[in-house]
Amino acid sequence: MNRADKIREVVLDGEILLNHLTAVARYGAKVSFGENYKKRVWECRQLVEKFVAENRRIYGVTTGLGENVKRVIPESEAINYQTKMLLTHCTTVGQPLDEEAVRAVMFVMLTNMGTGYSGVRLGLLERLAGMLNTGVTPWTPAHGSVGYLGVEAHIALVLLGKGRAYYDGRLLDGGEALKAAGLSPIQPSYKEGLCLINGGTSATALAALAEYDALNALSSADAVAALTLEALRGNVKAFDERVMSVKRQPHQWQTAERLRKILSDSAILSGAGGENLQDALSLRCIPQAHGAVRKTIFDAKTAIENELNSCDDNPIIHPSGEAMSACNADAGFVGIASDSLCIAACYLAKISERRTDRMVNEHVSSLPPFLVSSAGENSGYMIVQYSSAGLLGEMRVLAHPAAIDAVPTCAMQEDYVSMGYNAALKAREVVRLLEYVLGNELLTAVQALELRERKDLTPSAAGSALCGAVRERAPFMAEDHYVSPDMEWSRELIHSGRVRAIAEEAAGPMD
Repeated sequence: MNRADKIREVVLDGEILLNHLTAVARYGAKVSFGENYKKRVWECRQLVEKFVAENRRIYGVTTGLGENVKRVIPESEAINYQTKMLLTHCTTVGQPLDEEAVRAVMFVMLTNMGTGYSGVRLGLLERLAGMLNTGVTPWTPAHGSVGYLGVEAHIALVLLGKGRAYYDGRLLDGGEALKAAGLSPIQPSYKEGLCLINGGTSATALAALAEYDALNALSSADAVAALTLEALRGNVKAFDERVMSVKRQPHQWQTAERLRKILSDSAILSGAGGENLQDALSLRCIPQAHGAVRKTIFDAKTAIENELNSCDDNPIIHPSGEAMSACNADAGFVGIASDSLCIAACYLAKISERRTDRMVNEHVSSLPPFLVSSAGENSGYMIVQYSSAGLLGEMRVLAHPAAIDAVPTCAMQEDYVSMGYNAALKAREVVRLLEYVLGNELLTAVQALELRERKDLTPSAAGSALCGAVRERAPFMAEDHYVSPDMEWSRELIHSGRVRAIAEEAAGPMD
């Protein structure tokens, strides 16, 4: 599978992967529909038209929503009702989601409604894809969802030419944005208003972005930890295959194998038992700690990608000829996966912060205090470790699980809600903070390695590449200088996938 930033077009027809979503949401790949996608959408819509003609009682089509399920919608109002529900469901508030998050939600709306069990018209999906392809991004407040509805309604409103949307760097009225992009508004028909807002599409979209970045951070963390091992002359015997073989944890074995491959050409550590018979846990426990995180992140990936390929609408229009009310719209799978991502990210950050501290602490590093000459008149990297400690503290607060919460809504018709959206929303933030913690370790490790390096002992090829990348914009600290830009650059190397690419050049694709 190609990297997300290399994909130019995503054809919706088969299996949807994280890379597909990220390619569209972050890198602007175009979206198109395959013949199977079009066929199943058309066939399902025919069933909806048939049900309406037969005057069947169908939730959200001929009845109200939630507790209003017991109230029948007059036929004369059935289509207008679909528009009205969009207007009253625009209830998220506050600062808007960033562009890539909104684009991710739009993409998941297309995958969800394109499974052939929702009953929307193909033309509506083509208009939504047209917004993605031309860069019309609805203004979408981020806060106030229990797992669905509010975020999606703000997006859907722009399809009607209402609401607000960004286009070409400007925030416009929805109708103006569509017109500027060469698109026209569309009137939702039977069931379509409900389809647009239903399902945990926003929770799935945000969780998918968090998962993509978590996988990237995990692979990067292996390379950064390896660089720290070189800087601190760690004991690589802790990663020996014989040690790994006696513990039945494959993700631990994989981590150790990656470390061995990354460090295989390190003259600094070649054949060395390190400076200590036994290193501190933050060094010798890398396979165990990173391995536990690896398992959790990959388990979350399975849950999230399964959701990307599911229909989470309600009711389901089944080919057997029934409209079936249930609750595939529940965001429990992605909610629990997102909470797990938060915990895993904290676990990875806490060992990274400890390694950063070991490098700046003269009492355990055998390096100059805070990695700078003339300590006292220079603070060096002292406060970089403070930053990691503060970031980790913030991450710990956000790691409190959201999916365990529930507040009854809709006059007790929805007496349980997933809160999966809140879990996914904070997962993105937690992973972003993790990137800074790993970036701080990377920045510190490069400084430490350059202070310690002997001319006759060269680091690994991966280590040299990491040093070169950091030094493109973050100079060696001979004495105190403005360090914030260095930290932002180091984090960008993590987020952009460049550190991961260096790791995979040495150790191969992750898992």
